Amino acid sequence: MRTVFLLLLSNVFMTFAWYAHLKDMKATPWFLAVLVSWGIAFFEYMIQVPANRIGYGTFSLGQLKIMQEVITLAVFVPFAVLYMGQPLKLDYLWAGFCLAGAVFFIFRS
Repeated sequence: MRTVFLLLLSNVFMTFAWYAHLKDMKATPWFLAVLVSWGIAFFEYMIQVPANRIGYGTFSLGQLKIMQEVITLAVFVPFAVLYMGQPLKLDYLWAGFCLAGAVFFIFRS
């Protein structure tokens, strides 16, 4: 569970690093947005790298990657809807079903 929690936390930082500047720094030159994003991403990496190291003995490399993708979608959808003001679409549900299939195949062995 530590791996899942840390990956979830790192994804929050990653999502803000990648996308929050689109809302919060529209009038800021892009290179300043890059520097701010790198600053946020630093904390994402400080959490994500240990998460993968902790989880690698318990999970395979493929399982870690698929878990990361599921967590990314689980973090991104609320971020897109609540923070960025994007409409909630059924496409997120369909993407979730596709990832559920990926989870099934990567964890079934």
